[in-house]
Order: sequence, then structure tokens, then C-alpha cells
Amino acid sequence: MVDKEYSARVIDGRSLAKKVEEEVKMGVEVLKAEKGITPGLATILVGEDPASKMYVRLKHKACERVGIHAEDHDLSATISQEELIAHIHQLNQRNDIHGILLQLPLPRHLDDKDAMQAIDPKKDADGFHPCNMGNLLIGNEKFVPCTPKGVIRAMEEHGIQIQGKHAVVVGHSNVVGKPMAAMLINRNATVSVCHVFTQNLEQYTLDADILIVGTGVKHLIKADMVKEGVIVFDVGITEEDGKVYGDVDFENVIKKASLITPVPGGVGPMTISILMQHVLRAAKDAS
Repeated sequence: MVDKEYSARVIDGRSLAKKVEEEVKMGVEVLKAEKGITPGLATILVGEDPASKMYVRLKHKACERVGIHAEDHDLSATISQEELIAHIHQLNQRNDIHGILLQLPLPRHLDDKDAMQAIDPKKDADGFHPCNMGNLLIGNEKFVPCTPKGVIRAMEEHGIQIQGKHAVVVGHSNVVGKPMAAMLINRNATVSVCHVFTQNLEQYTLDADILIVGTGVKHLIKADMVKEGVIVFDVGITEEDGKVYGDVDFENVIKKASLITPVPGGVGPMTISILMQHVLRAAKDAS
């Protein structure tokens, strides 16, 4: 099969993210012109984790591209839980900050769930607050985790039918797996959720019409674990010897998939563009 045929099967997350960012940029310009409001995002980074620093940098660059005001709140790795909560409460009170993002993971002595609950649900740009997660479960998808929402947007852009399809989610994290399953159920898919304790994983993946994988295990999904025509979203990422790999053996699985996301350049860019969308929506709601 020639490269051209292969490329038609690849979901280009970068171009989709660019489209979402253009929509956000237009929305930001309208909000500024009509209400004099510039959407504001505050990112909180606790400690010096290099990967977290890189992710925050990427989010700030996206803010720059779409016209969102971004503030980086770098806090010491030795900060106490009480001090972190107090800092979040200060940001909750600011009218010029519409979205708050607490970069995870936190240092081990801090409770991330407690910190997440301190964020005003109306400013929860990441969609992790229990109120927003609860709304997701009853079908009110306002502020929801950005990665699964990015996957849904990509499905919409490619005209993928979800209703009635068997969707298999591998990984049951609060960040991807659980909210992804809820969003698929909201769209009337039949959903199987697999994880590290699932026995005979391939019996589920082989039956998947839509397969979403987010485990962080390099090339967990092989070509003999999927059926012809499957649609694959690879949300996993592993770094090894300076190279980045996904959870899916892309080079071989693409031979059977009708559509597939690469790593990098697939779901990652979409996640950040959805974050921008959330900040704009929060600013509109507050205006």
C-alpha cells in the first residue's frame, strides 16, 4: 500500500487543533470588542518537574496564539496543602482570571483531589472538579476533561458514527478513561472499559469498532489485537531513548485501521485546543 493511502487513514490532530484555535481566536476577539473582556488563564505549577514545565509552556504558547491572557504561578515544591489551597482561593476571587489549571502530578506530600476541589467549578478549565465530573455523568458536558473531549471533537470532524457502535476504552484513569467512557455512553455507544486487571484484553479489542487507548504502555496494542476497519485513538505516550511512542503499534495497526491517530501529532494538540475553548467559555459565562 502506498504512503498516500496510509496518510488518508491518519487523523491529523495538529490541523484539527489549528481549526479549534481559529474558532477560539475569533471568539476572543468578539468578546474583547463587545464586552471589553480578555479571557484569562492561570496555570499553577508546583515544583520543577521538567515534563510539567514543558506542558505548561505549550499551553501558554496556545494562549498567545488565540489572544488569551496567561499567568504562570510557579510554586515551591515544599509548599504546604494549606498554602496551595489558599493560593487557589485567591485566584478564584479574581475577576480577570476565568480559568484555573493545576498542573499534575503534584509533589507526593500534596493531595491533588483536595486541591482540585478547591478550584471554583466555573473556572475549572481542565474539567476535573467533582461537580463537573458529576455533570458529565448526567449528560451535561460543559467543562469536561480536555483529552476525551478532543477525541469526541475529532470524531465529529471525521463524521464517525458513535451511536450503536462498540467502543472499547483501555485505561480507566480519571483524566481519560472514565470521562471518555461517559462521553461515549452519552452518545449511545456500547462501551467496554478495560484496564490493567482485565483478563484476555484482546477479546475486547478485537471486537472494538472504536478503540481508545490511554495506558502509557509502549505498543500495548498490536495488529493482531484489532479487526479490519477499526477506528483507533492513541492517547498514551512513552518516552524512550529520546523518542516518543504511543500505546499502539502504529506502523502495523494502520494496515488494518480505517482511521488512526499518530503519536505525536494526534490527540495531544487537540487537548490543548480544547483547553483554550474552555477558558473562552468560562470568560463568556462570567461576562
